[in-house]
Amino acid sequence: MRSARFGFAIENLSSRYWTSCVAAPQVRTATALNAVLTSEVELVDRNGRSLMSTERVRTENDAPVRQDGEFVLYWMVAQRRTEWNFALQRAAEWARRLNRPLLVLEALRCDYPWASDRLHRFVVEGMADNARRLEACGVGYYSYIEDTPGAGRGLLAALAQRSCVVITDDYPAFFVPRMVAAAAEKLSVLLESVDSNGLLPLRATDKAHKTAHSFRRHLQRSLVPHLRQLPQASPLQVSPLLRLDTPPAEIRRHWPDRTPDLLRGAGADLSELPLDHDVPPTELRGGAEAARRLLRGFLEERLSIYDEERNQPQRNAASGLSPYLHFGHISAHQVFAELAEIEDWDLDRLSTDTMGSRRGWWGMSGGAEAFLDQLVTWRELGFNMCVHRTDYDRYESLPDWAKTTLAEHAVDRREHVYGLDEFEAANTDDELWNAAQTQLRREGRIHNYLRMLWGKKILEWSATPEDALEVMIELNNKYALDGRDPNSYSGIFWCLGRYDRAWGPERPVLGKIRFMSSANTARKFRVADYVRKYTP
Repeated sequence: MRSARFGFAIENLSSRYWTSCVAAPQVRTATALNAVLTSEVELVDRNGRSLMSTERVRTENDAPVRQDGEFVLYWMVAQRRTEWNFALQRAAEWARRLNRPLLVLEALRCDYPWASDRLHRFVVEGMADNARRLEACGVGYYSYIEDTPGAGRGLLAALAQRSCVVITDDYPAFFVPRMVAAAAEKLSVLLESVDSNGLLPLRATDKAHKTAHSFRRHLQRSLVPHLRQLPQASPLQVSPLLRLDTPPAEIRRHWPDRTPDLLRGAGADLSELPLDHDVPPTELRGGAEAARRLLRGFLEERLSIYDEERNQPQRNAASGLSPYLHFGHISAHQVFAELAEIEDWDLDRLSTDTMGSRRGWWGMSGGAEAFLDQLVTWRELGFNMCVHRTDYDRYESLPDWAKTTLAEHAVDRREHVYGLDEFEAANTDDELWNAAQTQLRREGRIHNYLRMLWGKKILEWSATPEDALEVMIELNNKYALDGRDPNSYSGIFWCLGRYDRAWGPERPVLGKIRFMSSANTARKFRVADYVRKYTP
């Protein structure tokens, strides 16, 4: 539970307030009703403070709220959790306001890019957690796992036809923006998308920042009001919701609901699904329960050594949370709130003298400051790029100086040139690089520092920098549990100069791109045990 001393604890809404919402003025037109429901009624806590920044809510179409709908529909696509979730909170607010049940739809396609047993299993384990949680809360949950490409087509529209309003997640990367835009064109009911991605709303910036320092300064000037507007930890328990016993039977017949299987622990038989079965699941279990355990272990056991030891491949000092953040099984807000609590922190400890600095602004311990720079600055810098540039995953998005220097050295002789198959099989002449690639294939992750070396060497050993980018994206998105994510693209493109500056001396192949080598890494860090463990 969050301590009230944080200064941003959110109170439960009073029954009197909800009564006033339900008894809103009578209106006859859809346009007038939308205006009352989406603009004029602002949700506030008992102190009159807004519960959610208006920057977090986007209207995706011009369709009306259907006042006679059977339920409010939350289409869960990116924030796959039942706590600390602004989108679920918004959907629950709509349900209470309209005096309707809430139905959560969590579907899983089988034809998304890089679909594999590894990624599917991780998502399905999260679905099982959500099924148990929503069942316990008395909230309708509809889980659909597609068995053939296109089998799920029409499910969202069919449920939307019966709903008052549809809420979904605002996520700026992968295929999600295109999918939401396509749905908005087809649905005949209001579709809202809600941003639960980070501490700073996606649209609280007006440009794509070019450096972490620039973005950090913006955060330190703009973040404080949003720290007072954290999502509710348990939005389904604020006040009772009407119960939806079962989704419509005719819809379940056409698109079988897997919720009963998930509640029994049956999950899904991945062997029968059209996935890449050559990428097997890892030992890491998906879902909110596993994420909470991992967070607690990090805060209690590894936070104190994070600043000094996180770059040591032989030390388990990192948080390990990135896959759970990527799939939405845990919220950055929850991570921040629990870190603040364990640090006994409040807003009065923020500094006014360290603007732009990586250390000192939060007024926390060294480990906490270092971790927050990764969780907030670097992670949300990637989201900032994706929301302002649709070419975030293309070579053309690199800074001009990086494209220039790489072009100038495009014809330089490479010591080695490997193709995708050799990279994928960890078949190079560098044993440390091979170990990192083997860890990626085996565990779905690479140690944080070695991930940078991994990308730098791919650039150095590829026929062209464009080829290097293609290899990095393919291997990362295929094998990494946190691939396909804004933060993941930040790491890949950093290897080619994004968020960096020109470095000297100028080198063959790399030009002015920052240089890293396996030999220097082995001198700086203890890597012998790591290499032995991950020898392919």
